[in-house]
Amino acid sequence: MKRYTQTQKLTIAGICIALYIAVMMCTQTFAFGQYQVRIATAMYGLSAIFPFLIVPFGIANVISNTIMGGLGPLDMIGGGIVGIVTTSVIVLAKKYGCGNWCILFAITLIPGLGVPVWLSVLLDLPYWLLASSVLVGQFVCGLAGAALVTALEKSFAVNIAAERK
Repeated sequence: MKRYTQTQKLTIAGICIALYIAVMMCTQTFAFGQYQVRIATAMYGLSAIFPFLIVPFGIANVISNTIMGGLGPLDMIGGGIVGIVTTSVIVLAKKYGCGNWCILFAITLIPGLGVPVWLSVLLDLPYWLLASSVLVGQFVCGLAGAALVTALEKSFAVNIAAERK
């Protein structure tokens, strides 16, 4: 695994936070609807390659929910916690040798079952109704996240092999 300097880590983290927010801004029409397809959460998968992105993705989620969410502090803080938990699970799963399928499950299940906990209170809707709709949207994001990491890993492997020649 490549070692990164603090400057490189900070730069990658800043780019990922900015990209997460930009993607959320561009996709907010379907990121906050009945089926929340928050395609930016596919970026959580990047923590499998860059484990130092755990907290930055939590921060990105807090900023995103602050700017676009409109549901107040509970949604902002809850989103940040779910982002940190999701990326932590991805990092741990990859550390223990799980394949990229773990990214699909983490991105689908943790936000899909976690976010409705406070949304059901804030929106006064049944938990399982919200969970079922958020799970559908997050499944799409989980697939995208797993595909993103798989493609990047293959690209990195090709680049590393080329450097060795």
